[in-house]
Amino acid sequence: MCGILKNPFLAASINVFDPFSLDVWDPFDGFFSSALANVPSSARETSQQFANARIDWKETPQAHVFKADLPGLRKEEVKVEVEEGRILQISGERSKKQEEKNDKWHRVERSSGKFLRRFRLPDNAKMEQVKASMENGVLTVTVPKEEEKKPEVKAIEISG
Repeated sequence: MCGILKNPFLAASINVFDPFSLDVWDPFDGFFSSALANVPSSARETSQQFANARIDWKETPQAHVFKADLPGLRKEEVKVEVEEGRILQISGERSKKQEEKNDKWHRVERSSGKFLRRFRLPDNAKMEQVKASMENGVLTVTVPKEEEKKPEVKAIEISG
């Protein structure tokens, strides 16, 4: 018995006697790095933080309401902007705190850096009446909606 197995999903042959020969073939290997090749390095570095701003968007009969959990941020550190093309942009930055040289960190899980989220709003959004408020680390952005125009129904008299 030779101890070498062929598998179409593995990049190389498996030597069952060598646990380090298990090089698994990854069909997406290099896919994401090539997709990010044209993205500036500063954007690649902060791309992890972009995903950290979790935002809910719900539509009520009166408005589109966005809620973002931004714990530890003050309203001065958050920007809400409206751009041409009915784009709502929510951005901000969580600064890194200065560290003491004598401190020994055991775990760092809270993220710092910039975040940016953009939403294209539907035609019924009243972009000139957007309001934002922040309470207990939750940003609420309210975009009123135009009232739906109810179709006029006109009765037609039938002759004859």
